Amino acid sequence: MLKVWAFLLIGFSAGTQASDPLRFAVSATYPPFVYFNEGHQLVGFDIDLAKALCEKVQRQCTFANSDFDRLLPSLKFNRFDAVISGLDITEERRAQADFTQSYLESSATVIAIKNQYASFSQLKGKRVGVADATTLQAWLQSSWPEIVTVSYDNYQNALLDIRNARLDGIFGETPSMQAMIKANPDLAVVGEPVTDARYFGSGLGIAVHKGNNALLVQLNTALQSMTADGTLQALRLRWFGSASPLPPESKSP
Repeated sequence: MLKVWAFLLIGFSAGTQASDPLRFAVSATYPPFVYFNEGHQLVGFDIDLAKALCEKVQRQCTFANSDFDRLLPSLKFNRFDAVISGLDITEERRAQADFTQSYLESSATVIAIKNQYASFSQLKGKRVGVADATTLQAWLQSSWPEIVTVSYDNYQNALLDIRNARLDGIFGETPSMQAMIKANPDLAVVGEPVTDARYFGSGLGIAVHKGNNALLVQLNTALQSMTADGTLQALRLRWFGSASPLPPESKSP
């Protein structure tokens, strides 16, 4: 079944416009990174981060919502300037786009109904939901072929299926799974977070069109400024609390 390529453009002013608008592509299916609130407005950590970046570089911003698997291809064909949507920086993706420095540590977690499972190994032969066309899906299929991987366009459908016993677990970015548990206290973490360096070791970054060094430098300079003045940490605390995940390069050895 072909996915619908439809997007919603949302603009906002970010101070004095110094050049053309900075066009971000997102996939609004990953709270707390990017999602629609009850007023159908795009919100989340990545949205606030992008807005703060735009203020730093004094450019207007626009956001376009799309299917996750359309994000990098749309960037490749210059439909947008950048992608910010909980993107793990991987070698495979580096072949398609250039990435900024990491702005958040990356790990993944599986959740299930409380007291049903205690480890990944207990999910062998079980159905685990995961976002389609993501690093999460690639890791699960590669590392646990004994688990039945069920692909979803968004976590809400996975949540509906786990509540109706059509699914045994949900696998996603750790902050997203923590947010789901907070909203659904009958769910719990299964085992330890996954930090496989092959898939999650480089953290999350913003993708830009390959070869767009000017934009890459601009965004990296803004991220460094936001790290120095505390803006980035304030956003982490707002969306993730005291257990705010730092990007790999921010950790002490």
